[in-house]
Amino acid sequence: STVLGDSLARVAEFLGHDVIRDNHIGDWGTQFGMVIWGWKNLLKHERLTSDPIAELVRIYKETNARSTADSSVREACRDELVKLQSGDPENFAIWQECVALSQGEFERAYQVLGIRYDIQRGESFYNDRLAAIVERLCASGLAEESEGAICVFFRDIPDLADKPCIIRKRDGGYNYATTDVATVDYRINDLKRDTIWIVTGAPQQLHFRQIFEIARREGYTADFRHITHGSILGEDRKLMKTRSGENVALKDVLDEANVRARKIIEEKSPEMEEAQKAEVARVIGIGAVKYADLSQYRMTDYIFSWDRMLSFQGNTAPYLQNAYVRIQSIFRKGGGQDRDSARITLLDPAEKVLAKRLCQFAEIVPTVLNDFRPNVLSNYLFELANSFHAFYEACPVLKSEEPARSSRLALCELTAQVLRRGLYLLGIEVPEKM
Repeated sequence: STVLGDSLARVAEFLGHDVIRDNHIGDWGTQFGMVIWGWKNLLKHERLTSDPIAELVRIYKETNARSTADSSVREACRDELVKLQSGDPENFAIWQECVALSQGEFERAYQVLGIRYDIQRGESFYNDRLAAIVERLCASGLAEESEGAICVFFRDIPDLADKPCIIRKRDGGYNYATTDVATVDYRINDLKRDTIWIVTGAPQQLHFRQIFEIARREGYTADFRHITHGSILGEDRKLMKTRSGENVALKDVLDEANVRARKIIEEKSPEMEEAQKAEVARVIGIGAVKYADLSQYRMTDYIFSWDRMLSFQGNTAPYLQNAYVRIQSIFRKGGGQDRDSARITLLDPAEKVLAKRLCQFAEIVPTVLNDFRPNVLSNYLFELANSFHAFYEACPVLKSEEPARSSRLALCELTAQVLRRGLYLLGIEVPEKM
């Protein structure tokens, strides 16, 4: 979701839209009742010190298993949640530490991925707004009591008629729906947005359809879009897991990408300085992971394959980055000749194909937002790289005579600019050497 949302935001900004990137984190909710109970009863402080996220995940999973099997544990978790929501100092302090530990891990991942956001409004930010949201919906007649809960019904929409949206539970507690209604309200009234994009996995389609319908019934006319995506599968075509059956941690994927890319650089460029090897490996590894995600149609499940995504052949980030690096190598060998002001003359068929492909960039970028498909851009860049390689094989650049030499250098410059800009819109960097 984060990689997809970042790319769409980059494209929207490139096209002149005023974009606010809101990092909406799940820092509140029923799971914290389990986390707090686990913290008090199962926490191992030495593990928390060495790997805080792994320890938080462990105590949550163990508590969840115990609460499923033991009603007394389940009730104790509810009590811990109620205490947290009531402002209990001990539980609030535990919650703050859990959020801080998690946020530190998130920030490190964002930094590695090159992700930025403008504001961060987690679920806890909206706590003080929830009661007023429910009161307003009840007063307007949009919400009503049903079996002790407060719900919004959609009786006029056939496929939603039997799917009410609960905005306050029987016990008086609020839920994700209440928070998301408040989030939409905040983004329209406080942030003054007229378009709202929410990027999540496909399983949340019903939820956000209900949330956006509530907003429309309240009279909001913003352009609401729920941008969903498929899942990452392992080689067995099942949801990607570790050998022990656990979810794969993003940190582990990024670390492995760096290690594998470093091995490739060691083999291809052993003479490169160590610091440069490390930087190039970072750019190639992270780029490969992001491109593998963005080069697929967003609703398609895809199989995660290290060999495929790190290949220098085919529709991969390393292939595109290598095309850019090859152009930079041409420039270094050709000296400091002015490439921007040269007149371009197209004589060879390969030159004409490349020039035509370059002209398509301005047409392609806006189409990314038609159905929120960065793969449209990645496919174009792959075709551009193919056209450049065909041009490079057919048309000598540095060995040709003037004015062909200057013309072809200018074509190379334009190709490098489009590759660099296009990959930037996907959130991918380009190295100068490989």
